[in-house]
Order: sequence, then structure tokens, then C-alpha cells
Amino acid sequence: MKLSVNTKYIQSLIAEGEHQRQDFKFEISDSRKIAKTLSAFANTEGGRLLIGVKDNGQIAGIRSEEEIYMLEAASRIYCQPEVQYETKSYIVNGKKVLVTTIEESLKKPVYVKSENGKLLAYLRIKDENILATTVHLRIWQQDNNPIGELTHYTEREQDLLNQLEQGTLVTLNGYCRQTGISRRFAEHLLAKFIRYDIVEPVFKNHKFYFQIKK
Repeated sequence: MKLSVNTKYIQSLIAEGEHQRQDFKFEISDSRKIAKTLSAFANTEGGRLLIGVKDNGQIAGIRSEEEIYMLEAASRIYCQPEVQYETKSYIVNGKKVLVTTIEESLKKPVYVKSENGKLLAYLRIKDENILATTVHLRIWQQDNNPIGELTHYTEREQDLLNQLEQGTLVTLNGYCRQTGISRRFAEHLLAKFIRYDIVEPVFKNHKFYFQIKK
């Protein structure tokens, strides 16, 4: 890996702070944990990891090449499918900073193997890695369907639109309770409307809601 000396470039990245496409990591001490960040970036818009940078933007530098191996393990062992990324190394004031760029995945979702073996997918929202809902999984499932989907517009579709057009935020569980329809059908219907740009998910107070797309 080539070393570059480009202090202004790194400082310009740090000045942006942490956001939807950028995260700071003081160190990588847990491959499974960093795999969540890889999954979140790959399932959203891609992003950039600055390793050796504290949350407050202070450059600490990486302590050893172990950081690189931990990153490789996160991608190869804990992500499914494996996440593709590029890493460049920069020297800033005598300290090494790794800049890892993750592209948005063309085929979603990218899962992470949890400690109990369950596969979980994550999203990047602002500066957080958020667990994807079953509605997001449905969206990706529908996107990956090579034969497309026949759309039927029934009374149940109209009922959902009527609720949302009142301007209220609707949760998946709340929609199921109000209508009495199955959770599986509700997931399918919300995912379909999101893909058609009729409905959009809103993350608020650590919970996903759904509303008419503005």
C-alpha cells in the first residue's frame, strides 16, 4: 500500500465531520462491529471511513497494520456478500490515517453475520448505522426480481393511501393493527409504494415511519 503525504486533503475531509457518507474510527478492534459500517454504506449510497481519526476529528493515527487485517476480516468473514472497498494510506503530521472508500452495492442487501449466526442488514442514516427493517428487505427483494411484478390496485392499496394522505406518519405495526391485514402483505405493499416513489420511509425518534413522498 502506497503512502501519500496530503495533509490538506485529510484535513478537508475531517472538516466535513461525520455524515451519511463519512465515518471516523479511532481504531478497529472488532471486525464484526466494523462490518456493520461496511454493510450500512454498501446498502445506502456508499461512503468513506477515516481510520485513525477520533470522533472529535483529532488525528490519532493507526497503531499497527492490524487495522488493515481487521478490515479485511470484516469484509470477507462477516459480510455477505463480501464488500468491495479501496484503502489508501496518508501521513499527516507524522501519523498514518487510512481512508477506506466503500461503493454502493449494485445488489442489495449486504448482510452482516451476528454473533448468533443471524444475517442482519444495515442502512446509513445521517451519521448512524441503522438496522434495516423488513420493509427495506422487501424493497431489495422486489428490486432483485428478474421478471418484474404485476401490479394490482385494490381497495387495500387505496386504504393505505387514504391513511397517508391525511398527513400522519404510519408505522408498519400501526398499519397492520388498523387494517387487520397480515404483516407480510403490509411489508409487500409498503415496499411496492416506496419503489414507485409514492411513499417514503422516515426515520424519527429511533423508529421508521412511512408517509406520502413530498
